[in-house]
Amino acid sequence: MIQFTSKELDFIKKNECCRLSTSVDGKPHVVPVSYLFYEGHFYFATDYKTKKFSNIKKNPNVGLVIDIYNPSANKGLTLQGISKIHEQGQTFSNVYTLLFEKFDWVKKDPWKEYEAPIIEITATAKSSWGIN
Repeated sequence: MIQFTSKELDFIKKNECCRLSTSVDGKPHVVPVSYLFYEGHFYFATDYKTKKFSNIKKNPNVGLVIDIYNPSANKGLTLQGISKIHEQGQTFSNVYTLLFEKFDWVKKDPWKEYEAPIIEITATAKSSWGIN
């Protein structure tokens, strides 16, 4: 697991949206997702019928970009990682509780095990800019 500097961790925790990149057969797919950083991993929820879920099932290699655009001071963190699907169990329960507490959209449309998976991403490589 990649170690983050204290400034990178602060940047990760101050943000909640990133871009997720998945691919199958050499075709990239990039979408924004709301994430949670918990115990050194990134987590997000998705629906079973999304392209990102289908791609992750076929290829667990993913990319994430968390960034803030400012013409005079861009900041960002890009990651490569391995994804894992949680449909039930303790990790699902723990992360779901944290997602419920953090995001209003979860409170408005709650779900149970096997209704929407939670994806865990373990970073294997990173690069950051403007995070001092």
